[in-house]
Amino acid sequence: MPAYNAARYIDSAIATVRDQTFTNWELLIVDDASSDETYSLAENWASQDERIQALKQSRNGGVAKARNLALEHASGKFIAFLDSDDLWEPDKLQQQVSFMERENCLICYSHYRRIDEQGGPLGVVKPPNSVTYKKLLQSNFIGNLTGIYNQEILGKEYLTDFRHEDYVAWLELVKRAGEARGIPEVLASYRVYSGSTSSNKLRTILWQWKIYRYSQSIGLIRSSWLMVLYALNALKKRSG
Repeated sequence: MPAYNAARYIDSAIATVRDQTFTNWELLIVDDASSDETYSLAENWASQDERIQALKQSRNGGVAKARNLALEHASGKFIAFLDSDDLWEPDKLQQQVSFMERENCLICYSHYRRIDEQGGPLGVVKPPNSVTYKKLLQSNFIGNLTGIYNQEILGKEYLTDFRHEDYVAWLELVKRAGEARGIPEVLASYRVYSGSTSSNKLRTILWQWKIYRYSQSIGLIRSSWLMVLYALNALKKRSG
């Protein structure tokens, strides 16, 4: 759980981990040099539950470096992610771990709910029930807050400096695993903030293009076609 100036929501996020029906977890919270009380809140949780660790970066390094520090300390068989303003359903880990062990599945994800800043529902994102690397290139169907992978077999996937660093990581993991499989139930809630501008959308398009061309080394023509598919899938996701 990377956290930067997250005092407003972090207690709620941590509580949804603590309340999991699957109890054999560890939560690694990395404060990214916040200027508010984020770290003290994380420390308070850690003092109450030995499964929680509060880590702190001396300088703000961004979400990728924060997640990588947590990955360095992670000791479990499975790796899962939750941002400090998002939420898990109580049976999220139980459902996914049981499914992965029963189906010999290396990567698992689920449906998730989009919520506004106050927690009001905005819709549900329903990805396909399975994705290959080729399919995942068309859109980031794996909501990061729902994704979980077997690091004992796949290894830990550290995040790069590319924007959409979680998407790049899932591409690499699915490439190694061959397939990721979804559970068609809402197991998490993703918080959406108001104020999205056209300039942000343009930056997102540029980041996506760089992933295709430079991270994944895809040719110009295929990258152009993938951008069309990416845009269509983005529209579907927001209308869900």
